[in-house]
Amino acid sequence: MSSPLFTPLSLGQLTLPNRVVMAPMTRSRAVENNAANALMAEYYAQRADAGLLITEGVAPSPNGLGYARIPGLYSEAQVAGWKLVADAVHDRGGRIFAQLMHTGRIGHPANMPEGAELVAPSAITAPGQMYTDAQGPQDHPEPRQMTADDLAQARDEYVHAARNAVAAGLDGVELHAANGYLLDQFLQPAANQRTDAYGGSADNRNRFVLEVAEAVADAIGPDKVGIRVSPGGVFNAVGPFEGQDAQFAALAEGLGKLGLAFLHVVDHSAMGAPPVSDALKARLKAAFGGPFILVGGYDRARGDADLAAGKADLIAFGRPYLANPDLVTRLERNAPLNSPRMDLFYTPGAEGYTDYPTLDAD
Repeated sequence: MSSPLFTPLSLGQLTLPNRVVMAPMTRSRAVENNAANALMAEYYAQRADAGLLITEGVAPSPNGLGYARIPGLYSEAQVAGWKLVADAVHDRGGRIFAQLMHTGRIGHPANMPEGAELVAPSAITAPGQMYTDAQGPQDHPEPRQMTADDLAQARDEYVHAARNAVAAGLDGVELHAANGYLLDQFLQPAANQRTDAYGGSADNRNRFVLEVAEAVADAIGPDKVGIRVSPGGVFNAVGPFEGQDAQFAALAEGLGKLGLAFLHVVDHSAMGAPPVSDALKARLKAAFGGPFILVGGYDRARGDADLAAGKADLIAFGRPYLANPDLVTRLERNAPLNSPRMDLFYTPGAEGYTDYPTLDAD
């Protein structure tokens, strides 16, 4: 029997040669001006045989640069950097979306340019600490609650970054509405205690995400816009809440009406988070009605099984892609995988980034 993972799929105007997606993963290699660079271009080009590459989180504005050395997509230098990446991936025959990630309350001023600030749906401090290059681990500061003007500005920043992605030659963008970052903060009662039209009820908590998705889709075309969500995820001090499944189903339905390229659902149970039930995944897939990506601890056998059962249209792989630039080939051959070096996940430089061996090199 043929493997569903290695069958083609149309995604908007793209034809994907396989259904393997490289999941977005922070790598912290944007060492100068938060701009992508030649080393990052090499990293993504090495992995261009994926059906679709989704980049690490890319900040749409200085306020979204909560982590050390993460890239942005709001300046001319950053557009030029991502053009290096897009060209390198396309030269290898690949397809690549940039994940737009505003970190919201998750960050520290020591990681951010002068004049930037932590903003969030509500002035609720995230527990725990943030690593900074200059000062080491630091407590999260209290963010400033966003005003109506801030919301409009943030929407415009997402639109501007999406247009910059297209100008750089990237094939589209994924809106990061998962894992406790800004868009997810609006969805989550633990981070959103607003009393205006953007808080309180489930529909109000969904509102900002839907507005951003619609604005970005209008700007660059819905076929170039995907979105990632993590219902029940506990990363960055959000978590399961009463009425969650119904809220995310309503969100998926609203996103589906926009005709977006895909809905990408995170299940981090393989790393100890609460599982996303099969029933909720099926409900979200039906409500969205378009291409559906699942991610979370997959290997070839489980990916093939879920595709064959119609549970997903694409399967994303995260950590296996860190250490296996030729992951598609290894999956096809059922070959052993390299193990990633966790101590080098977020360090600057090529070590633990572009130096993992391929099967051919072995």
